[in-house]
Amino acid sequence: MAEIAATTSERYRDQGWWRDETFLDDLRRSGRETPRKTALIARRQSDGRTTRLDYLELAAAVDRCAGALVELGLRPGDVFAAQLTDRWELAALTLACIRSGVVYCPLMKTYRRRELDVMLRVTEARVLVTMAEDNGDRLGELGAEFAAELPSLQRVFVADGPGPDGTEQFESFFFGTAWEERHGHLLDERELGPDDPFLILFTSGTTSEPKGVLHSQNTLYASMRGTADVFGFDDTIVMYTTALYTHYTGLVQGMLLPLMLGGTMAFQDAKDPGAALDHMAEHGVTYFYCAPFYLLSLIEEQRARPRAIPELAVLITGSAPIPPYFIGDTRDVFRLQLHSLWGMTENGPVTVTRPDDPEDWAAHSDGSAISDMELRIDALSDRTDGEGVLWVRGPTQCLGYYRREHLYDAELDADGWFNTGDLARPDGRGGIRITGRAKDMILRNANIAPVTDLEAIIGRHPGVADVAVIGVRDEHEDETITAVVLPAPPGPPVTLEELQRSLDEAGMTKAYWPQRLEVVDDLPRTATGKIRKAELRERYAAVPPPRTP
Repeated sequence: MAEIAATTSERYRDQGWWRDETFLDDLRRSGRETPRKTALIARRQSDGRTTRLDYLELAAAVDRCAGALVELGLRPGDVFAAQLTDRWELAALTLACIRSGVVYCPLMKTYRRRELDVMLRVTEARVLVTMAEDNGDRLGELGAEFAAELPSLQRVFVADGPGPDGTEQFESFFFGTAWEERHGHLLDERELGPDDPFLILFTSGTTSEPKGVLHSQNTLYASMRGTADVFGFDDTIVMYTTALYTHYTGLVQGMLLPLMLGGTMAFQDAKDPGAALDHMAEHGVTYFYCAPFYLLSLIEEQRARPRAIPELAVLITGSAPIPPYFIGDTRDVFRLQLHSLWGMTENGPVTVTRPDDPEDWAAHSDGSAISDMELRIDALSDRTDGEGVLWVRGPTQCLGYYRREHLYDAELDADGWFNTGDLARPDGRGGIRITGRAKDMILRNANIAPVTDLEAIIGRHPGVADVAVIGVRDEHEDETITAVVLPAPPGPPVTLEELQRSLDEAGMTKAYWPQRLEVVDDLPRTATGKIRKAELRERYAAVPPPRTP
């Protein structure tokens, strides 16, 4: 296997998908050639403040943060975790991990106790940076609790306000002392190489245990290089996405792609469509990515209050099927061709529609492969249209699941193909169309809901005899998380509010709570007793949810 891996690495390098440089080399190159060019624009909604850093200033911030990580006693290979809103400091922290040889684990701000407990235990993160609170939840206090519970977690820092006892202030520690002067001499020898494990991104999948997807800089570079080649991106790029910058899309496409090209990353923590459009107009955004459900609200906002966004040249959406009317609406409102892509945390963007595809192709296809990624569809025996399980392999594929190698190996075949769990069919132009999922997954607002965990928690409610959690497509092609409940006699039927309260008490992330409850007298089952979820999805897709008074 080692010989195969070495041969594969050599081939990827020969083809230009992997390289011997790093993202810090990109930063240094721009620092030499265009030192005063704006590398980063970041706006905070809370105070309306916009931070701009040129390439020299960003490099200085990176070295300061890297020195802080050394000061904290983090050794090469240790894990540093950060749960922050979309803010400029994330760029400095991301690159500082590379500079100091530390593995970076960004945590989405929507995660709460149940997910965070698993993630911090699996990674044995030694340092956590979090926020005082988010959406009313006191994350600083939660961080302090983890520090008391987990032997590996030695320091917790809190941003945006004073933290509880046992925590320290993030901004003053990381940026208030010239740590680069104290530890700068150690950094060169500690830097991560392009093939070293660098990034852990958690994906919930369908089980109760989130999996940490492990990437190197090269597996990320291959996806960015492929995307840039398709659309001709260069150092004029100004990239913005409403995806979280602690998610693959925000971190890799939003931050590292423009950095790699010597362009500008433009992000903010405000997510409402009006703020997004204003941001694009003000800063000359050229490339924008969002999920389909968000694109609809963006179109509606632009129609209501048009902004001039003349520099915007590429608009991409993905993570869910694109309704045909999105194509015309995007053309009418933004004067742009809409593109679709498909990918996973395990491999980033794998397919994308092309500028020379038919204008409406994004409504019919998820595109063709980038970066020499290979696609294989194992056709189902009862289908005549070629639909089957989608497998992939290539230079953007991750290194594995962090400390869960057996789970990753279970998804690989003998030739290194990775089972995506998605169903797809050929699109007729050398690409694919995702048609569904072979695994039991629900996609809501670009998040994958942990179905098994949801059913386990709901099933413990005294008013529930049995439950099936399904996703039901709504009119915008997103999925509504729906709990189909067989009630336990003799009490009154359980309510949606009661189920949500149980999930809250169990520490389940709010984004995964069911938005719809259906109470049934019986659940359809197979001969072996398995619930027929496909039948339930069909049944409730045809029945709109009851209106809230």
